[in-house]
Amino acid sequence: MRWACLLLPQLAMDVVLRQHPDPDRPLVLVEGPHARRRLHSVNAAARALGLRPGLSLVAAQAIADGVQTAEFDPQAAERARQLLAAWAYRYSSQVSADFAHALVLEIAGSRRLFGAWPQLRQRLNAELAELGFRHRMAAAPNPFAARALTNVGDGLFFDDDLLLPALAKLPIERSGLDPATVQALQRMGLRKLGAVFALPRAPLARRFGPDLLLRLDALRGAAEPPLSFYQPPDAFDARIELGHEAESSQALLFPLRRLTADLAAYLSGRDGGVARFKLLLEHERHSHREQHPPSEIAVGLLAPEREAAMLFELARGRLQHAQLPAPVVALRLLAEELPPFVPAARDLFDPRPQQALPWAQLRERLRARLGDERVHGLAAHADHRPERAWQAVLGDAPAARGKATPLAQPPLRPGWLLAEPEPLRDTVARILAGPERIESGWWDQDEVRRDYYLVETARGQRAWAYRDAGGDGALTVHGWFA
Repeated sequence: MRWACLLLPQLAMDVVLRQHPDPDRPLVLVEGPHARRRLHSVNAAARALGLRPGLSLVAAQAIADGVQTAEFDPQAAERARQLLAAWAYRYSSQVSADFAHALVLEIAGSRRLFGAWPQLRQRLNAELAELGFRHRMAAAPNPFAARALTNVGDGLFFDDDLLLPALAKLPIERSGLDPATVQALQRMGLRKLGAVFALPRAPLARRFGPDLLLRLDALRGAAEPPLSFYQPPDAFDARIELGHEAESSQALLFPLRRLTADLAAYLSGRDGGVARFKLLLEHERHSHREQHPPSEIAVGLLAPEREAAMLFELARGRLQHAQLPAPVVALRLLAEELPPFVPAARDLFDPRPQQALPWAQLRERLRARLGDERVHGLAAHADHRPERAWQAVLGDAPAARGKATPLAQPPLRPGWLLAEPEPLRDTVARILAGPERIESGWWDQDEVRRDYYLVETARGQRAWAYRDAGGDGALTVHGWFA
């Protein structure tokens, strides 16, 4: 399993319920023109009264009088999906929102950090439930199969050897194909996806075009249509309309808790917390001549913070000490000074202390981010040329060291050898050691003749640099000492 899909079947309703002080009361979302209003979605309490999506608002009011209504807002639902994409970014750098009402994320590397799929799924379920989003989840070797599996159940997962039999049993209407294609296939007497797989490709292409073949191949993993991956923005901006006028800060605590929880979820995909954000309290116009601009409350922290409870407590303290010039109709949280996705670039010889990670944890983090083939052990190789003195060994460093023959008195070598030597641009303050002459490689037509020096630059950096043997030209840096 390499991909997981999170299907959000009630996203629009969840957006409203997360901001509602009493989510257990019957509530419906309505859409359409004023003369023909109909129900877009209903919550569990409204469904228990006999209301269903698609019912006209007039009929719904006749069935259950007094049911609360709210406007269906597709933009709000999409903003919530983008928030969840930012939250999912903590588990994978490849998160895509290309599928409607769903998110897909690559989890092959995440399992090394967060455990096998059952543990990872349990963690995702718990965090989504805390955020207040109902969902279904499935995992498969490719994102298209994972998305199709969420149509038939929650918690399904299949590896490569079991995927094709599982897809063959999938009803065509649950496969994710477009409705017109599904209807045409059903008129041909086909009910399961396996029957479609068994059809000759040429007649399918003539009847439905190449797009159907591409989608069928994508489900089986034979093709990989490109996906666009989510890139979190550089600012967090969320707003909640209250639906009433709040005249005290106490009435703003519920939306404030939701906004700070969303900020914490957004920050979970970044490498740190936020040190400063602001609350904007929007006021309604009281007269034709008076217009109150939004009240701004700056929240500054002594240290960056990313925990939802701490962000809420700090923001609540600032809010309760603020004076409200007018009733508040909406609350907005804006954070523009966000931490970067990766630690800021620093000089190799940065004197500031860095937190050391255990090697096992650092190794697994690197493998999860870069892939298994890019993180390997090193072993000494019997070659005097520095660029060939080491060889990559699959496995951990202890195993690699066991294959190498230790030198009786190893020469001084830098910890950071450059992939390609480059000219030394800094001024040489002094030469600490050298020259050490290396003449080797005549047998494979890659001969080197160099004089190596350990030098200290004017900025205090120690470099391992060389020039042609016997020459006095400019130095070329081959490595740096920490």
